[in-house]
Amino acid sequence: MNAILQTRLPIVGQQPLNIGFVITSMPVGGAETLLVNLMRSFDSSRIRPQVICLKDKGVLGEEISGEFPVHSQLIRNRWDAGVLWRLRDLLHREQISGIVTVGAGDKMFWGRLAARSLKLPVVISALHSTGWPDGVGRANRLLTSITDAFVAVAHAHGQFLVEFERFPAEKVHVIPNGIDTRRFHYSAAAREAQRIEWGWDESTPVCGVVAALRPEKNLQLFLKAAALVLRDLPTAGFVIVGSGPEGEGLRNAAQELGIADRVRFLGLRKDTPEILSGLDLFALTSDNEASPVSILEALGVERPVVATQVGSVPETVIENETGFLVPSGQAEPMAAAWLKVLSDPELGRRLGKTGRERVVNHHSLQSMTDGYMDLIESIFTAKTQRTRFLGNMSRPRR
Repeated sequence: MNAILQTRLPIVGQQPLNIGFVITSMPVGGAETLLVNLMRSFDSSRIRPQVICLKDKGVLGEEISGEFPVHSQLIRNRWDAGVLWRLRDLLHREQISGIVTVGAGDKMFWGRLAARSLKLPVVISALHSTGWPDGVGRANRLLTSITDAFVAVAHAHGQFLVEFERFPAEKVHVIPNGIDTRRFHYSAAAREAQRIEWGWDESTPVCGVVAALRPEKNLQLFLKAAALVLRDLPTAGFVIVGSGPEGEGLRNAAQELGIADRVRFLGLRKDTPEILSGLDLFALTSDNEASPVSILEALGVERPVVATQVGSVPETVIENETGFLVPSGQAEPMAAAWLKVLSDPELGRRLGKTGRERVVNHHSLQSMTDGYMDLIESIFTAKTQRTRFLGNMSRPRR
């Protein structure tokens, strides 16, 4: 659809723009990590980012508070309309030129409303996932006219925003997620260290997942597939990295399935590239996604991926090129695909190498950063030039 744009526009010759990224909080998650990487990559002569958390700062918010302004505790409860005035005061005090809301929900609604009330030149909503097939909600859709752009993270995601959310096609811009491929690369030394930590040697075929332990990630499916694989490949090992409300239930499920001794729960970790190097296969079992950063990270480390066929996942997990796709919610096809890769190391190496090449060529951190900078500046320039033009037209002629 030609109305969905890959944004690449000229640099604006002006002072850097103060841009506020409005989000609920900054825990360790895919969208939040992506935002941190994006802000660190901005050209400071063009964009000066700030984080505006409606609730608490979260782990990542605290971590970056020495690098960027991080504001928090702006909303007291879901019915707190006073958040609008607190946001207005903050945007005015910090001389914010534009806002980017990150995700749906309250921040998308109140952030745009506050920006509009101050007539800020730039109002953007970035939707890393709409909770396919759930929508952003009627209240947020009502503010479409005051939004300059909606950012989708993949082409299929952009199509979804037009066809399902009914956002105007000319306002939908595709800026693919990107990762730092200098950080995410394979390391033989890291692989050896991880295998020692897990208590397995090089001969152990290992499948892993990095995800928030939340229901929509369907890690119960991961464990069920693991149990099926162990029937045919009893030497296999499985790694789950992440934290969340499902943690205790997943550990109990591993016990009930009789596979607890073959599963390592690593909790929240920051050494993701090293952990990925220790795997032979990366799995994603989610019931809904847009364009998961975890898949890009795994491919960047040359790990093949088996994933559920949801959202925009098929744009990165290419059948028999970078991995394999299976129907969501089905353990048997998932286990069969895992066995195919884990029992054929040469296949895994081929898929991983192709995956790395794809990420380097299409999903670099720099390309994502350029996309956001160009979009923000183009909207600002168009709005301010129009304001100047209208101001000149309204002046009486002598």
